[in-house]
Amino acid sequence: MGAVEDNRRLCEFVYRNLGVLTRIILTMDTHRAMQIFHPIFLVNERGEHPAPLTMVSYEEVTQGQWKFNPAIAGSLGIDPAYGQKYLLYYTQALKAQGKYDLTIWPYHAMLGGIGHALVSAFEEAVFFHTMARQAQAGITIKGQLAITESYSAIGPEVLQGPDGERIGEKNPEFISILEEFDVVAVAGEAKSHCLAWTMDDLLTQIREHDPRLAQKVYLLEDCTSPVVVPGVVDYTELADEAFHRFSQAGMHVVRSTDRIASWPGMG
Repeated sequence: MGAVEDNRRLCEFVYRNLGVLTRIILTMDTHRAMQIFHPIFLVNERGEHPAPLTMVSYEEVTQGQWKFNPAIAGSLGIDPAYGQKYLLYYTQALKAQGKYDLTIWPYHAMLGGIGHALVSAFEEAVFFHTMARQAQAGITIKGQLAITESYSAIGPEVLQGPDGERIGEKNPEFISILEEFDVVAVAGEAKSHCLAWTMDDLLTQIREHDPRLAQKVYLLEDCTSPVVVPGVVDYTELADEAFHRFSQAGMHVVRSTDRIASWPGMG
């Protein structure tokens, strides 16, 4: 129910604040079947794929518990040996950066499928805002790279491969948005993953440009929820720790139901 309630509150936030919301920018997870975080990418010695929400560590890859699936190498345009070399390098890179182990997700946000679409009620709210304010909504597509996770809308989890080859780049769009607008309100799913890592990347860019920009960021805590699968995984604590870290850096944690004029720093 968390995501459902988050969406309802976010829709209400848009309608209630039409007069002050200048622009809406959407980030859309966009995937295909053969990507490093989907089951088909990996196999064990029996040829079985990992179940959704399996966490794949560097140590498990080193020990051979999970391997690159050589059957998909041709479709990805890589050599099977490189696929295995890359998987080992990738999981080691995640560990070195202090990020989550490689997480195998259910097939989701598949390009061309219904799961890629915005929730219909929110899409209608965005359309209404576009018409009322005569302001085209921005859309940032993320997550299409086959050999890296891309929780953050600013850039993939790993930027280069084992041979120093470039995989992706950081997107400068969001720091430009902070420089242009007075307030940037942030919401979406999931608090523990896509939103958290986007804000983490943004905070890095803020510190490189101007730490004062953090004060323009307002996190709508009642319009986001962590990944929780009872009996399997619960990222609530990690999500809360991330929000605390963002708050300590100068970002504001607020509720969508409070008047924007009452938010900290709004005068």
